[in-house]
Amino acid sequence: MLSGIYIPMITPFAPDGEVAVDALEKLAQAVLDQGAVGLVALGTTGEVATLDGSERRQVIEACARVCAARGAELIVGAGGSDTRATARALRELPESAVAALVTVPSFVRPGERGVIAHFEALAAETPVPLVIYHIPYRTGQALSAAALRRLGALPMVDGVKYAAGGLDQDAVALLGDLPEGFAVLGGDDAVISPLLALGASGGILASAHLATAEFAELVTAWHDGDVPRARALGHKLARLSATLFAEPNPAVIKGVLHAQGLIPTPDVRLPLLPASAESVAGALRML
Repeated sequence: MLSGIYIPMITPFAPDGEVAVDALEKLAQAVLDQGAVGLVALGTTGEVATLDGSERRQVIEACARVCAARGAELIVGAGGSDTRATARALRELPESAVAALVTVPSFVRPGERGVIAHFEALAAETPVPLVIYHIPYRTGQALSAAALRRLGALPMVDGVKYAAGGLDQDAVALLGDLPEGFAVLGGDDAVISPLLALGASGGILASAHLATAEFAELVTAWHDGDVPRARALGHKLARLSATLFAEPNPAVIKGVLHAQGLIPTPDVRLPLLPASAESVAGALRML
């Protein structure tokens, strides 16, 4: 079962605007060496919507090379609002991917029955296991614990990235009665600690680009039942996450990584804007 901290990799850009592949690989190596169990290529944090086909392949290949060298797990983002197109994208994923992160169809708002039918169709065709990306504040489509439980019982569905914007009743209900082998990975960085306390197996966390070892330790502490250590770490990392999301993600994270000399520029692509100097300085002080 998927467990531990996965890093949804940023896409660093060179001064000429191209993908800085070398910087991406070095950053990926660093977070894995510091305790992450795997990488997510082409997630929202990677500004996937602004990458063309060639750039997406560059990112996948770079992450795949690093995961192969480190014996780490590679998850690849592959989703959309069209079931047929998503199925086609899944069939084109590299064999090295252990799973695909597939967002609940956005904007369409097909209702729970439509979402279930969407994933039933994908599960019947996908060559790799699926991780459902449940993020209703972006997709416009809420899902109940019962619907997620039904999706979790599908063959080829291994888990959910749970990002409901906080710790809600559906999260409590879902974690209280999980389908066998179904992993809940937290996706809201600031509340990962209470989600782990309720039984989540890990997280896909943009904030874990920084303080990676401490996020990994947080998961271990909760899984080991070391409540005092987990609680203290959770409070500290929640404060850090809040500073890193002071502006639209991943602008502040990129600003910090650039200030640390880990990526060549802090650049993001429009419609995102670079983080303010104040936000970057605040995050650096927290670190």
